[in-house]
Amino acid sequence: MSLREAVEDKEYIIKKINTQDEELDAFLFSLGCYSGEPITVVTRRKSGCIVSIKDSRYNIDNALADAILV
Repeated sequence: MSLREAVEDKEYIIKKINTQDEELDAFLFSLGCYSGEPITVVTRRKSGCIVSIKDSRYNIDNALADAILV
């Protein structure tokens, strides 16, 4: 399932990052967003969601949330 379908305040383990952009993959990796890492959806918004990765919070849009598989 994609992160966009994830339930708020439940921790998930990232299974795969499904983007076609190597630069975006490298950026996500620098944030700590890669396979095997825990991720939590803190809040949902109309245009995306706020996620918690390694004790930091990030706002991601729906397209990116669809690319993160948990």
